[in-house]
Amino acid sequence: MTQAQLSEKVRELIKKARIVSFATWQNTHSAEAIELFQAADDQGRYLTDEDLQQIQQLGSANTALIPVSKELRDRVHEIVDEARSQVLATFPNITQPGGGLYPAVRADACWRDFWHFLRCITYGIAGQHTDYTSSEGLRYMQLLYQELQVPLDAMVVGLEGIKTASLKRVEPEQQAMVAPYFEHLIEQLKQFR
Repeated sequence: MTQAQLSEKVRELIKKARIVSFATWQNTHSAEAIELFQAADDQGRYLTDEDLQQIQQLGSANTALIPVSKELRDRVHEIVDEARSQVLATFPNITQPGGGLYPAVRADACWRDFWHFLRCITYGIAGQHTDYTSSEGLRYMQLLYQELQVPLDAMVVGLEGIKTASLKRVEPEQQAMVAPYFEHLIEQLKQFR
């Protein structure tokens, strides 16, 4: 489905389904650091090395996990591929006619969402805030997923796959610190059911 093929309602929901919020970060991050996070989110991109370096230099209180955020960003394609494999193994007919991710454009949109989910999670990790989501943005995403009949069970399996694949790439002593950032979004998505 190209953007032109989407209904006006769906296009509006896409604009409003911004799931990240930095509203509660003022106590731990300077306005300049929050602006760097917000600019990346506005552009739908991962934080760059320059962004991450500036966030550290701005003296934000919580920068210990920035290297983890960078590692996950640098390995996003591997992580998404592993999550996709998990979804396809769990739901072998999902991309076939009659499946929830058929035709291919629906599957491509799902894999793209995985990329964006990890992007949002890396913001939380870089800022050390597990409360990185917007309840309003998540509500619009839920409405969008309902409108498009997105297979939620598959999306949850995919997000759990993103967590598993990501934690494999994190130092063992950091895994327990990093897991809650994934669990936060998994729990939010489970509430869509």
